[in-house]
Amino acid sequence: MKMSKWFVGTFLASLAAVAQAHTHLKDATPAEGSTVKASPESITLTFSEAARLTALTIQKEGGEEQKVAQLPAESAAKITVPAPKLAPGKYIVSWRVVSGDSHIMSGKLHFTVAG
Repeated sequence: MKMSKWFVGTFLASLAAVAQAHTHLKDATPAEGSTVKASPESITLTFSEAARLTALTIQKEGGEEQKVAQLPAESAAKITVPAPKLAPGKYIVSWRVVSGDSHIMSGKLHFTVAG
């Protein structure tokens, strides 16, 4: 019985280590859920390790999704891209990166531009 508990515990710990090994978003500017006074000049995504940004879109609530052009070609842990001029409202930024170990990670960032 003790051996099986040890095995299960070791197995679960190894799964947690693998799950944490993938690149994840550590920080963003504008921050998740934040309200900014004016349209941000850029969007910065900070990851746990270097990654290559392969897609970035911005969508105003109820509006069309806009692709952000001129994505950096190089991998980096901190990626900054110029933002288009944004009118007051709620926005969703969708991103996709490829990490150094070739895993594709994606996510969304929500913020509001005040009027």
